[in-house]
Amino acid sequence: MQIIITKNYEELSKEAAKIVRTRILEKPNLVLGLATGSTPLGLYQALIKMHQQENLDFREARTFNLDEYVGLAPDHPQSYNYYMRENLFKHINIKKENVFIPKGIAENIEEFCQQYEYGIKKRGGIDLQILGIGRDGHIGFNEPGTSFTSRTHIVNLDSVTIEDNARFFNNESEVPRRAITMGIGTIMEAKECLMLVSGAYKTEIIARALQGQITEKVPASVLQKHPNLTVILDEEAANRLEV
Repeated sequence: MQIIITKNYEELSKEAAKIVRTRILEKPNLVLGLATGSTPLGLYQALIKMHQQENLDFREARTFNLDEYVGLAPDHPQSYNYYMRENLFKHINIKKENVFIPKGIAENIEEFCQQYEYGIKKRGGIDLQILGIGRDGHIGFNEPGTSFTSRTHIVNLDSVTIEDNARFFNNESEVPRRAITMGIGTIMEAKECLMLVSGAYKTEIIARALQGQITEKVPASVLQKHPNLTVILDEEAANRLEV
């Protein structure tokens, strides 16, 4: 595990973008696992800048998103499909057919989950997986108690996750109660994982995840076993880490 502590969120985002840029230059058809939420926004903005100013080429890259809310159509403003399109995809030259995001309105969600797993395997697996961490230790939408061997599946969202995500909606009652997420087993098969952590409110959980007991009660703790993990934190988030 490599831990990088940056002065602030802006530096965190730039460091993460440098790693993604290097991987794309090394392998233009990189299979990139993507995350949503507020933390990766700076990374995506930095990648857009690299595309516009340095001609960073995404034409051959393939992307798989971690998760999506069940019941939200791709054009819903709070869907992760919409989030990715507005915050990254429409600003770079990635091909539409190379973008894969869980389908929250699939007719048969369980069958879709199996197809999503197959799609990842068909393309050789994920080369670089971007991750955040929830206040309850979740990665993707894998809530506390999720099996470390889980594959892409439907989840019932924890009350902490619903509360935290309510800021993206008009009120908490609008937050979907279920989601599709890559499983922890799926995430752990990525050849490389890059976790981004920002803010004082993540201080306690990231210390437990990276330096505490490996337990399904803290899903992100399994990343201690990953052979190629980089964690980039700002100073606020790293406050309780022993480094």
